[in-house]
Amino acid sequence: MKIMKFGAIDIGSNAIRLLFMNVFEVGDNTYFKKSSLIRVPIRLGTDTFIDKFISPLKADKLINSMKAFKKLMDVHEVVNYRACATSAMREAANGAEIIKKIEEESNIKIDIINGKEEASIIFDNKIADKLDPQKDYLYVDVGGGSTELTLFSKGICTFSASFNIGTLKILRNCVPKGEFIRLKECLLDICPNCENIEIIGSGGNINRLVKLSTPKKEKFLSYLELKSIYEDLKIYSQEELMINYDMNPDRADVIIPAATIFLSIMEWSKAEIIHVPKIGVTDGIVHQLYKEYHQNRLVIS
Repeated sequence: MKIMKFGAIDIGSNAIRLLFMNVFEVGDNTYFKKSSLIRVPIRLGTDTFIDKFISPLKADKLINSMKAFKKLMDVHEVVNYRACATSAMREAANGAEIIKKIEEESNIKIDIINGKEEASIIFDNKIADKLDPQKDYLYVDVGGGSTELTLFSKGICTFSASFNIGTLKILRNCVPKGEFIRLKECLLDICPNCENIEIIGSGGNINRLVKLSTPKKEKFLSYLELKSIYEDLKIYSQEELMINYDMNPDRADVIIPAATIFLSIMEWSKAEIIHVPKIGVTDGIVHQLYKEYHQNRLVIS
């Protein structure tokens, strides 16, 4: 049995994450097992979406976090890693400058990816392999600055798009004018031919929402269940959500915007079920890294 460890860094609008994942090769089979996940709620989006600029304070926090991440990856002796930055860094006027400084001080190279590549990375989680080939699925990843959609029809990826709608953008009233209309029109356009479409949701917020269901559901929610949770939560302030539902501050203020996005997408796509398999960008990065590692090994041999 061959065991390898890979690292994946996701620099998002709300938080940055470092995922360590073990990959096991047993005969012709390959298994992926999460080792640990470190999350730091830096919230680059609070700067970018309002000022279009990342402040020196946030930049310093990010640089120090990357230095710590690099030391952790050295200790874990990862085979390889990749660091990706999404909408907050994409939209920041000084994003490239900060990335250059991070590479100089931590030796971590960061790729700024667009919404389409972000959706592609998520697709590399091998989601399609676990789906019913006769059903239609809409993969939805809701972040702080953007929402990614990927449509699987009869097991094949037929559509992918990114929208400038995120939890922090809603919180700060920074969603571009007409973007929700664009999302609605897109869903009305791509979903009418889909029969009994179901949604696959990812992101920390939908994982938290599914934990709030009664009775507790591990991997899915119905539209009515999610709507009921939303109605229960929306009457509370951020402080009350922190106390009554044991939420961290950076979860309590974006949980309602996240539920709003998911409910809107379910309504416009006429989806009755949302599956929550607990996957995201970092998981997709690891699958890509292993695929590249395996291909390079075949070439060498």
